Amino acid sequence: MASSMHPDVESAVKGFMLEDEKLIQVVERLAKELKMGLARDTHPRAAVKCFVTYVQDLPTGKERGKFLALDLGGSTFRVLLVTLLGESDFHIESNSFVFPGSLMSGTSKELFDYMAECVAQFCQQFQLEHEGLPLGFTFSFPCLQQGLSKGVLVAWTKGFNVQGVVGHNVVELLQQAILRRGDISVNVVALINDTVGTLLSTAYFNRNCRIGLILGTGTNACYVEKTVNAECFEGYQTSTRPYMVINTEWGAFGDNGVLEFVRTTYDKELDRVTPNPGKQTFEKCIGGMYMGELVRLILMDLMAKDVLFRGEHSEKLQQRWSFGTSYISEIESDAPGEYRNCNKVLACLGIMGNHESDRLSLRYICEAVTSRSAKLCACGLVTLINKMNINDVVIAVDGSVYRYHPKYHEMLEKYMKKLLKPGVKFELVVSEDGSGRGAALAAAATYRRGTEFKV
Repeated sequence: MASSMHPDVESAVKGFMLEDEKLIQVVERLAKELKMGLARDTHPRAAVKCFVTYVQDLPTGKERGKFLALDLGGSTFRVLLVTLLGESDFHIESNSFVFPGSLMSGTSKELFDYMAECVAQFCQQFQLEHEGLPLGFTFSFPCLQQGLSKGVLVAWTKGFNVQGVVGHNVVELLQQAILRRGDISVNVVALINDTVGTLLSTAYFNRNCRIGLILGTGTNACYVEKTVNAECFEGYQTSTRPYMVINTEWGAFGDNGVLEFVRTTYDKELDRVTPNPGKQTFEKCIGGMYMGELVRLILMDLMAKDVLFRGEHSEKLQQRWSFGTSYISEIESDAPGEYRNCNKVLACLGIMGNHESDRLSLRYICEAVTSRSAKLCACGLVTLINKMNINDVVIAVDGSVYRYHPKYHEMLEKYMKKLLKPGVKFELVVSEDGSGRGAALAAAATYRRGTEFKV
């Protein structure tokens, strides 16, 4: 396709066309970063933190009982009752609650009291007030975990700025709010993030699942490490349980400069206008929040040079973040030689796009940004598979980019096969309701060990 492209279009996207040698370097560099994150001596200065999750038991599929789950990941949250029936069978009841906007910038007491109120309403609806059920809490904000039921909020993201939570154990804040009410008996026993939930949810059905991947607005991955390698875990040398789930926080890979060789001028331009310049370097090359903006920046550059859409002007395209990543999925959904979806996107942007060469170039730009994302994500997964030194693995995946882009799954598989050692088998599986079911399964694992339900 590239042979018929305008030379300036080819030149603009050249930096996104990563050759195999560069991908091999990415794998080698991430492997070093993972080791730094795991080791106690180098962890404080590591870019890829490899946080200990305190999840050491993966589901067996034999778990039984009733468990509550609470999922707070953004502007809505859910309360769920997950009944595990054994034989990988389960039943879920759930209610979604919308936050009043004021809570997102209110006080800690207001936030957690409101959440406890919603848990109480849910328990009353299903006559669970006095059952003393264990609850798993999915809290998808950056936390320093100090135990399965102890996680200190490091910083708010996603538009939240609630006073009095940063630096505090969010499990304790929730448990205290429940106790203040005095009308329900619920024990908060496990705290996880969405990445770990994704892994646990799929492991319930598939014993071979060892990696959880989030590939949506942002990206992160967790994997199963040998406990003896998780040096930031106090009992890493004495633990009787051989494995520890590690939350890599791999979005920060490259924050120390080791990924400069795969970044383009457009990446640097994008980074400058984000709320966190110099942070989440890997995520900004991969995540759905950024792919559309990269395409927009390339388009703006080529339109300014009069290479694409000559004589046309788009007010909307002038606005940052106006080219949604969903546009990329739509444009790449068109069959070769067809432009129905592409024309819809151009209409949304106020561009006529009368020339087929312009529409072909736009698709080529989208494909370049998508393929780099898939290649880098493949590098990440291959590094984790190599680290675990296993020959057969299931990878649980969730997130809008993976779910809704028409070709992402196919590309990810292709690039992984190219990079993996011969004979290594893997399967990418869409995880269903990791945040809800995963939290309940984390609580169930605690229950299985007979842990006391105390904060």
